[in-house]
Amino acid sequence: MSLTYANTVATPLLDRVKSPRDLKRLRDDELICLADELRGETVRAVSNTGGHLGSNLGVIELSIAIHAVFDTPNDTLIWDVGHQCYPHKILTGRRKQMANLRKKNGISGFTKRSESIYDPFGAAHSSTSISAGLGFAVGRGLAGKTGHVVCVIGDGAMSAGMAYEALNNAGVLGHRLIVVLNDNGMSISPSTGALSHHLADIKQPADEATEGRKTANLFEHLGFRYHGPVDGHNLGALLPLFREISSAGRGPILVHAVTRKGAGYEHAEKSEDKYHGVSPFDVASGKQVKQPANAPSYTKVFANALIAEAEADPRIIAITAAMAAGTGVDLFQRRFPDRSFDVGIAEQHAVTFAAGLAASGMKPFCAIYSTFLQRAFDQIVHDVALQGLPVRFAIDRAGLVGADGPTHAGAFDVAYLANLPGFTVMAPSDEAELVHMVATAAAHQIGPIAFRYPRGEGRGVPLPTRGDILTLGKGRIVERGHDIALLSFGTRLQDCLRARLLLATQGISATVADARFAKPLDTALITELVEQHALLVTVEEGSTGGFGALTLHHLADHGMLDGRCGIRTLTLPDSFIAQASPDDMYDEARLSARHIAAQVRKALQLRAPGTRILPRTRGGVAEQSARLHRAEDR
Repeated sequence: MSLTYANTVATPLLDRVKSPRDLKRLRDDELICLADELRGETVRAVSNTGGHLGSNLGVIELSIAIHAVFDTPNDTLIWDVGHQCYPHKILTGRRKQMANLRKKNGISGFTKRSESIYDPFGAAHSSTSISAGLGFAVGRGLAGKTGHVVCVIGDGAMSAGMAYEALNNAGVLGHRLIVVLNDNGMSISPSTGALSHHLADIKQPADEATEGRKTANLFEHLGFRYHGPVDGHNLGALLPLFREISSAGRGPILVHAVTRKGAGYEHAEKSEDKYHGVSPFDVASGKQVKQPANAPSYTKVFANALIAEAEADPRIIAITAAMAAGTGVDLFQRRFPDRSFDVGIAEQHAVTFAAGLAASGMKPFCAIYSTFLQRAFDQIVHDVALQGLPVRFAIDRAGLVGADGPTHAGAFDVAYLANLPGFTVMAPSDEAELVHMVATAAAHQIGPIAFRYPRGEGRGVPLPTRGDILTLGKGRIVERGHDIALLSFGTRLQDCLRARLLLATQGISATVADARFAKPLDTALITELVEQHALLVTVEEGSTGGFGALTLHHLADHGMLDGRCGIRTLTLPDSFIAQASPDDMYDEARLSARHIAAQVRKALQLRAPGTRILPRTRGGVAEQSARLHRAEDR
């Protein structure tokens, strides 16, 4: 039953719940009423902050039942992914903190060990819960401790190979482990694959003709005692089942709970993705409050550019791993349903599947978020790079991503891809450059190629109907100056241009260049910038070991680190940056325009006057340094 919620409503039962211990003081009929209050509280909290909604509404009753029956935190409760942990957070003393959910200095949208003793294991990537839970269970046994370990995992997350590895191991070890399969037929989009068909089959009630022939399901074959399917929204069924299980003996158990994503909130239940991730919204109407877009998103630009390339080349194929809408592959799928593949939450498989397609003569584009591509690193090395296969990697969510925080930051892909032999690595500075890079990747046939781009909207620059094929390893000068050079890789170019204006007010003339490629490097451009400027600063929205490191290697190998030109590399810091707005996060990372300009000023102050002979302009190092010191004196 779907309910309509007001912005404020009385919550007499929920007001009495400060910790899971308080649930044990409530009667079963009161727990059933509490579910309505908790669902309404979750809707209202997310309506103010935005965040994951549908997944949380689907586990209201499961959250209450688990905390009411089991003794958390003495019993270990692990939420797979963690994007469905909002009701859990409300029940574990964090109700007031929900007002700052996913905001700067607020609580995380996922489970986080440092946030609460009720979050024993942090998560934001899927399919880790059973492995972690088995570790807790074995650890308890070795320490001679008693208690339960409960893992809640969705059917979408069950499509990842890691979940099966853990089930296989747990089934043979025989330790006490309770896995709750939250089966709502959804990941972000509807679940795909043979497992979803198997779950649908075992959910069907047996009839007289099949009762005697019904065979063990997958989980029973793997050594789990299977309970279900059970209605995951029926506390009258969940509570006695969990009580029975809590007093059972050894061995792994799987509870198959059938739920509905978005359950109980009509606007979520009617949504195609069941309101997976939402902006702040009006509770009564369900209408989300979104700022009008000034430009198309990078994701949409990629999708449309790939469609344009596929119109001309029937070998182009799009692959994603349960992120069709997030990567824009859903748009490609509407136009080319036979050339689009959502493989489920299975990044490793996606990459090797793409490698097989490339080896067969196809042109696969593997569209995966940077943070999730990390899960397939071995396949990138062994199955793609080592064989020199032309797999095209479209890496969405590069850099810092805002409210999802450090778990979803695209920080490391440049470092781990550009160090692989034969890889080409690109990053556009704006959405028009992205169109060119899609075309370049489509034409590329010698080895793997990747291009990374951020979340959010572009700059609003005019877009070509179809991209130009870029010369590999060739950057460009965007603005010419005399004194220092800013060499940007990616969309920090706009902050470099703003930093140029800030520096100009202090008499420092800056050249700004767009590298375009981390590999192969534009060594001619780098040499020109070093030879003609007092200082070269590289800027990238990635970790150390990436573009700046490759530039330093080149300069060192060619004897160009002799002090005639100062060198600085600006990267993301050696730390994980907590959630905030992207602008705030980049400011904390010291990659905003004001910080770039400040780094230039600091570097110039540290250089001894006269260490470099520059063309006779009023921007020579000695004069720059003197001007800066005079400005500080004032």
